[in-house]
Amino acid sequence: MTTDLDTLVTALYVKIDDEIGETRWMGRPPLLSDSELVCLAVAQALLGYHSEARWLRYARKHLFGPPLPNVSPAAR
Repeated sequence: MTTDLDTLVTALYVKIDDEIGETRWMGRPPLLSDSELVCLAVAQALLGYHSEARWLRYARKHLFGPPLPNVSPAAR
């Protein structure tokens, strides 16, 4: 990933996390926080990925950070 994209995703995450605040849940803790999910969704839209499977493949390879969920068979 390029430095510019690293900087963009980091700044995007910080802004989103400041706006959303603390994640609340009942039961088992989530793998990703709400802020991380929203950041991934916005980055997907900004980079022009329409396919969730292609986006997750790209993100696993190029983005370092939170563990990404697997694509369910229903989403394929």
